[in-house]
Amino acid sequence: MWSELLDLAMQDTTIELAAAFVLGTASWAIVSATIRTAYRLRSQRKRTSPPEAETTTPSHEAPAGGVEEAPVHAAALDTEVPADDGVLESDFSAPVQDEAFEPDPTARDMAPAEPVVPNRSWWARLRDGLSRTSGSIGASLAAIFTKRKLDAEMLDDLEEVLIRADLGVATAAKITKAISKDRYDKDVDVEEVKAVLAAEVERVLTPYARPLEIDPGNKPFVILVVGVNGSGKTTTIGKLAALFSANGHSVLLAAGDTFRAAAIEQLKIWGERLACPVISREQGADASALAFDAIKMARERGDSVVLMDTAGRLQNRAEPMAELEKIIRVMKKVDPDAPHSVLLVLDATVGQNAMSQVEIFGRVAGVTGLVMTKFDGTARGGILVAIAEQFQLPIHFIGVGESAYDLEAFEARDFARAIAGMDG
Repeated sequence: MWSELLDLAMQDTTIELAAAFVLGTASWAIVSATIRTAYRLRSQRKRTSPPEAETTTPSHEAPAGGVEEAPVHAAALDTEVPADDGVLESDFSAPVQDEAFEPDPTARDMAPAEPVVPNRSWWARLRDGLSRTSGSIGASLAAIFTKRKLDAEMLDDLEEVLIRADLGVATAAKITKAISKDRYDKDVDVEEVKAVLAAEVERVLTPYARPLEIDPGNKPFVILVVGVNGSGKTTTIGKLAALFSANGHSVLLAAGDTFRAAAIEQLKIWGERLACPVISREQGADASALAFDAIKMARERGDSVVLMDTAGRLQNRAEPMAELEKIIRVMKKVDPDAPHSVLLVLDATVGQNAMSQVEIFGRVAGVTGLVMTKFDGTARGGILVAIAEQFQLPIHFIGVGESAYDLEAFEARDFARAIAGMDG
């Protein structure tokens, strides 16, 4: 079956038509893997074949800084977008190219090196993403809770471990108190401690695990995405666009990080793959003017969601934060209620620094919800618990990787059990 499908997908007809033809006779998992493999092989064949005339598929001649439309690729949601440092500057006014488009000949292939089928559940990916945090906590618990009976020294050690994991002083104290209740001077095993840890973390997080709801009464529903440099804003916007598009929303992407050419290009790559239009301006342009134009354009097009990127800002720099305030003021000139949602993207690897980010961005931009990323790169993932308890903001999404599949709506129970190293 695999070889037959691969032969079909390698024919001169488009990959999308080949997939549509075989959908009735093969599972989507097989078809998806076939598409990705054929896409990679065809791209390699084009690079090694004699050069032919370049083709483009613009729906119209895009003006400089205008909106670019592009066809969606079948493998769009299963392919990583190059990181910021892997995208080079290019002519942003050029029309989007065909399906062999590569922003730079030295960039890594857009298709995976091997046909990897995304057959792992979200729970498995979440558990693996939080494995550094759960592994660190689990090893420390195993060292503390030996076969001797529970005493004050063990409780002090437990509290210290939880604070080191950035769960916060208040949560660490509550977990320690819950462990000591009815167990003092008794044998306590590690699994029992993990169960108490998971239950307390779930209790803290449950009130703030809320989905981001798109209000159809606000059209377009404007989402402003903010955060510091390197937190993953642009990648998160691409993932959110994938989720919203899959739920039937028409999405306009606004490349508001005008300080970095790479960010503009990165968002355009996401737009091409997801068939989402992207409005942009030249590097160094006024981001507030872009915000104004984006909302107006979305109204004219009838788009239901606008996702606006912003330049990374250090929370302790007054001037860049003032520019963020200006973007919001200008948005309100088009729609007094805009932005309807202000998402703060946080990098879990920064630990306690995330606390000050929430405080200052909340004061300047009126943050309405959180997205936390990069849990797969830290052993201090407990910071989300401390943030929830102190700031009581909705937690909408959590990210544990780079692909579009690695961002999901936040679930308190899943997170609590994953961070405690328990089975689902």
